[in-house]
Amino acid sequence: MKTIAFLLHNNFEQAEYEKVDNQLKDKGYKTVLITTNKDKEVQAMNQDVNKGDTFKADIFASEANVSDYDALVMPGGTVNADTIRGNDEAHKIINAINDAGKTLAVICHAPWALINTGIAKGKTLTAYQSLQTDLENAGATFVDKTVQVDGNLITSRNPDDIDNFVEAIDKALS
Repeated sequence: MKTIAFLLHNNFEQAEYEKVDNQLKDKGYKTVLITTNKDKEVQAMNQDVNKGDTFKADIFASEANVSDYDALVMPGGTVNADTIRGNDEAHKIINAINDAGKTLAVICHAPWALINTGIAKGKTLTAYQSLQTDLENAGATFVDKTVQVDGNLITSRNPDDIDNFVEAIDKALS
């Protein structure tokens, strides 16, 4: 059984975690929730404005061993994504997954972390529309598609694209 890790902080977009997690579990994957938060109780948001549910992380980022995971999924949410992009523990995990050529799937605002880690440069990516200039300034080519696959990177725009995002993750791991 392949294991997919989710990496998030707090104030992440609930659908981009919960719906993706549920669909991947339905396809037979084991999932693990990793957090950079100071405690394992993490807060979801709905469209960045309304508090959603809370979830309990399985492990702290500082304790994660990327060899345990076949893929890494990063949900968006502007506050979550902005926190992750500046977090050294998150960068270690993201870079290790990428350097190992494992699937790295990011949605909505989460591609900000690909900018801060240097992974975006030279890649063709999609994201929430407001990230277009950021990605282009980082040396990426931006496309407006439900899902974009570039090597081991899978990017997607928003919660409306989750079904296609999950299909791309499943295809990459099959």
